[in-house]
Amino acid sequence: MRLTVFWQRMAEHFGPGYADTFARDHVMTELGGRTVHEALDNGWDAKDVWRVVCTVMNVPGERH
Repeated sequence: MRLTVFWQRMAEHFGPGYADTFARDHVMTELGGRTVHEALDNGWDAKDVWRVVCTVMNVPGERH
């Protein structure tokens, strides 16, 4: 998954104003105690991060 698609999906689910705030502030155990930004900066694949976000935040299946 390209980062542009990842951020588009984040904005679609959380809203354009909150997506970045969530990605900076919400620490997830499933990302090794990292935020979305930290996981991406540490080399996690955007698709894997999106899957974690979907699982943790109960994103509807049609948005995966």
